[in-house]
Amino acid sequence: MRTLLLMRHAKSSWDNPAMSDHERPLNDRGQLSAPLMGEWLRAQKLVPDLIVCSDARRTRETADLLAPACGFRDKVVITPELYLATVPTWRKVLRSLPGTAHRVLCIGHNPGLEELLHEATGRLQEMKTASIAQLDLDLPHWEEWDERQAPLQGQAKVTRVRDIAQDFGLD
Repeated sequence: MRTLLLMRHAKSSWDNPAMSDHERPLNDRGQLSAPLMGEWLRAQKLVPDLIVCSDARRTRETADLLAPACGFRDKVVITPELYLATVPTWRKVLRSLPGTAHRVLCIGHNPGLEELLHEATGRLQEMKTASIAQLDLDLPHWEEWDERQAPLQGQAKVTRVRDIAQDFGLD
């Protein structure tokens, strides 16, 4: 059994229109929601064995704030291919995950995350900023990801910041 946690980066800033998309930082809301989602992962006993994220500034900042909040102590793996990745790129990255990692958190971008989630579950699900989708997979090895013949109907649960804010006293 493997658990894949797909996270869209926390809310980013659009204050500087001249800044490249790749270099956009988190805004104040994003800086609050990333560690909150980390605390939620810890409370749900979903601390990842591995965190992989795009090399965009907003995903790296999300990982940097989330990791200590959830209790993740290892180095986050920065994966440039995940910047605005398409589903085939996501599949390639997922198939290359180490076999020792049973619970993996991947931090990336839309529309690729929503498209991957749709492919995996057969359902359209919205991934708002800082949302985490949990997929429990009956895969002995990550490299078997795209060999599945049927979608994992009903196997994904998407959690958003607003879903947990009250639990952490932020309503």
